[in-house]
Amino acid sequence: MTDRDDTSDAGELATPVGFELNGSERTAVVESNATLLDVLRSEFGLRGARASCERSVCGACTVLVDGVPVASCSTFAFAVDGTAVETVEGLAGEGGALSPQQQAFAECGGYQCGYCTSGMLMLTTGLLRREHKPDRATIRDWISSNTCRCTGYEMILESVERAADLACSGGCGTCERQVAR
Repeated sequence: MTDRDDTSDAGELATPVGFELNGSERTAVVESNATLLDVLRSEFGLRGARASCERSVCGACTVLVDGVPVASCSTFAFAVDGTAVETVEGLAGEGGALSPQQQAFAECGGYQCGYCTSGMLMLTTGLLRREHKPDRATIRDWISSNTCRCTGYEMILESVERAADLACSGGCGTCERQVAR
């Protein structure tokens, strides 16, 4: 993966955008109408965020920007200049170890076809960083922005609860540190 730092292919309204992507500083030259989803997929080869509705409705494209879940399909790329962007590709730990969120979704079957899973994992990450042991109602509220057509949501709810348990397995003082950063 390399950064684009030339403007030879860019149009008149292209601008350089610098941001942290999964812990590494990145720069891309983007058109004024390019979405964050476009840039993640075409410039950086990150395919975890899915292009589905492209109208901020389904949640398949969810990523975190400064820790907040956003629909990357409707976030202009220039808007992330100076921010920290996290995608599902950045969740794995040392040596590719699964994050608590990934492990929980695997254990509880919260992934089925997998199309919504990236967005669900990023929503789970954002939620658990704010609330270490969320109740069912809070989990339902958070995942309501991501559509799943396979699981009926019960296994996803169980996956989020399990992720909270896994992240807090070392005691509540370690929750924040264990939720993938």
